[in-house]
Amino acid sequence: MSRDFLKMHGLGNDFVVIDARTAPYAPTAQEVRAIADRKTGVGCDQFIVIEPPVQPGSQGFMRIRNADGGEVGACGNAARCVGWLLMTEAGTRRTLFEMPSGLVEATLGDGTVTVDMGPARLAWNEIPLASAMDTLHLPVDVAGLPAPVAVSMGNPHCVFIVDDADAVDVAALGPGLEHHPLFPERTNVEFISVISPTAIRMRVWERGAGITRACGTGSCAAWVAAVRRGLVGCRGDVVLDGGTLTIEWRDDGRVLMTGPVAVPFRGTLSDALA
Repeated sequence: MSRDFLKMHGLGNDFVVIDARTAPYAPTAQEVRAIADRKTGVGCDQFIVIEPPVQPGSQGFMRIRNADGGEVGACGNAARCVGWLLMTEAGTRRTLFEMPSGLVEATLGDGTVTVDMGPARLAWNEIPLASAMDTLHLPVDVAGLPAPVAVSMGNPHCVFIVDDADAVDVAALGPGLEHHPLFPERTNVEFISVISPTAIRMRVWERGAGITRACGTGSCAAWVAAVRRGLVGCRGDVVLDGGTLTIEWRDDGRVLMTGPVAVPFRGTLSDALA
């Protein structure tokens, strides 16, 4: 059966989004890879299916698959896109929905969407890591790079704080770090440099997707890592290849992310892909 979809993106981090709240849809990993293929499919970093809600008060459950077909617990830019869709549908400026990592609150601003991504998780077993260790200084030995910081935003992140993020060969380093034995569930990898106490530059290798122009959970994790190292304040901007997100790590531990949402086109998957 063919399926209608939306192509959406947050700062170039792009998604195929399918609403399955009234008609169940559970594609295989092979089908997701076919849809995500940029030459023979639609093309996307992540594949999103909106399912019926599970928790009371929720407007839907956002299931997330990476381009390689694997399912993950959180995606910040996709959360802003889904939040925008649900608020537009209901004519509201606030909504609640679910990801595998937990309940998400989204609010509509002036051309932006803010999502509450929940608390940053800092304990080794919450990320998770292979064994107990200090998550502020991981024993990851990469020539020329300082010890990284581990953070979970519902998915694992390994954040390297460097002098110049633009000088790092992300394509060369990303695959090995994603599969580093310290991370039993693999990891997203961020390379950041501090611009000022209120801004950082970030480049990212996403688990199961590779280099992307933006990563919402990665931006949250990177800001948390920089705050933990005493390099920035509680709120500021993360400058990505695709644009800028504003991140706030609140006193209660929760992380808010604000940025734009775009809908380039709508379409229908052919039977061969759907």
